[in-house]
Amino acid sequence: MTDSLASIPPTPPAPPPRKKELWDAAQKMEAAFLSEMLKSAGLGETPESFGGGTGEDQFASFLREEQAHAMVEAGGIGLAEMLYQSLLEKEK
Repeated sequence: MTDSLASIPPTPPAPPPRKKELWDAAQKMEAAFLSEMLKSAGLGETPESFGGGTGEDQFASFLREEQAHAMVEAGGIGLAEMLYQSLLEKEK
């Protein structure tokens, strides 16, 4: 018989407490970066056939921004953590 607890991965340690205003700024910067990367990747471009016209073009940036914020909330690419650490050092 195998021990069922041996197959459960350990819980990662909780992140240290952060300064809210610096963390929020770092997350906003990461979201802005990701939004620009999504734009460069062509997300939200109007297809040549059956597109939504100028209205779709005007609202595509909102879609990219919300998707970028969702990516950051889900863990992002680690840029917010690096920016936070940098902002924290500048504050000292």
